[in-house]
Amino acid sequence: MPIKGYKNHPYIPNSNIEVQKEMLREIGLENLEDLHDEIPEELKLKGNMELPECYPSEYELKRHVEGIIGKNKTCSENLNFLGAGCWQHFVPAVCDEINSRAEFLTAYGGEPYEDHGRFQTLFEYQSLVAELVDMDVVNVPTFDWAQAAATSIRMASRITGRNEVLIAGTIDDDKLLIIKNYCAPQIKCILVDFDSKTGQVNLTDLENKLSQDTAAVYFENPSFLGFIEEGGAEISRKAHEAGAISIVGVDSSSLGILQPPRKYGADIVCGDLQPLGIHMNYGGGQSGFIATRDEEKYVMEFPSRLFGIAPTIVPGEYGFGDVAYERTSFALREGGKEYVGTQTASLGITAGVYLSLMGPKGMEELGQTIMQKSQYAIKELNNIKNVTGSLFTSVSFKEFVVDFNKTGKTVKEINNKLLNKGIFGGLDLSKKFPGLGQAALYCVTEIHSKRDIDRLVGAIKEIVEE
Repeated sequence: MPIKGYKNHPYIPNSNIEVQKEMLREIGLENLEDLHDEIPEELKLKGNMELPECYPSEYELKRHVEGIIGKNKTCSENLNFLGAGCWQHFVPAVCDEINSRAEFLTAYGGEPYEDHGRFQTLFEYQSLVAELVDMDVVNVPTFDWAQAAATSIRMASRITGRNEVLIAGTIDDDKLLIIKNYCAPQIKCILVDFDSKTGQVNLTDLENKLSQDTAAVYFENPSFLGFIEEGGAEISRKAHEAGAISIVGVDSSSLGILQPPRKYGADIVCGDLQPLGIHMNYGGGQSGFIATRDEEKYVMEFPSRLFGIAPTIVPGEYGFGDVAYERTSFALREGGKEYVGTQTASLGITAGVYLSLMGPKGMEELGQTIMQKSQYAIKELNNIKNVTGSLFTSVSFKEFVVDFNKTGKTVKEINNKLLNKGIFGGLDLSKKFPGLGQAALYCVTEIHSKRDIDRLVGAIKEIVEE
């Protein structure tokens, strides 16, 4: 809408009120508010926004913003044991050095007229992730793991022509809401029970819920609650017997020591690249991936871009470009399977740099280090009276559920007192998984030293014994 006191901008024609009216008439609407009829009235702002006065200079604005930022409690100043989908890993300096190069930061669309190696870097990223997950085809990244999972499920539904997905009940409720949002109303999401002692998927419940309408079974390994899902092969086998597709979500940092899901029957693998050289960025450093076998029925259902290598007209010369471009919404427009827009390609490049730096041996050492440190933390927490270091009996990777039910204190109380000691405690699960009671999801990675873990254990011991 034109702003009172300001002239219409010469390069934005729809700011002209007459042009705006003409456009509204063309689509059968009376005013701009009609474009947002689907938004409930109670969510609409009825009055003016309470904005502060404008700052007259750039310096004053910068000082104001820095003052706000200075109130944050960061992981640089505090010891962090939070994970739950955004984990604190070490980021090698070379990752930032490469992804901040101008040709990658400014090559928005990645088309030939401004591609300065970005096609090749994304091809290399895809190749490295494909090797990590033991699959053949990997996409240009989605926004995050949740979108990758949701898109994988939609792919499975189109392939099978079915409209239900079974999802392991240990999934994070935030991720589940995103999946439901992407899949509604065509695909129904059904949760499968998990064992209260081990956390493992209840195979009997899975078998009872499988039907001729099941498009896919989705589970994560490690699970959101940190333990390793031991029945992956059996879950995939049951899914396949029912004519469904097996989809596995993975923590990419675990694949140096855990079998890739293809080994236990996965048809589609998805996950998040954030552990691979990407900063947490206040929870926003997310970047999802999808991987499949090189089979046409899977490849043609990828909505996102795929980059390949091919010979050019010059003998001995190769180029990089889109594979099966005609399946994307760029080519099909409104007929596309899913809309493909801005994605996290720069973070894909970052993950490619990280994997090329680490190599197979480095990823193995990373996984071993994380697992050893997390097991040490569990063992030490078990020594605290009325605290159980790992609520589930299954082996955990880097995250584990700490049981505080016998302490007489809530996780919220414990976390507040930890914060006063400069420690970010684990994620409170009392609302996400009320059946677990006062339990918290703790995360230990390669950045935590023995001294860090001992400091946490000592602080919790002091708090629960007060």
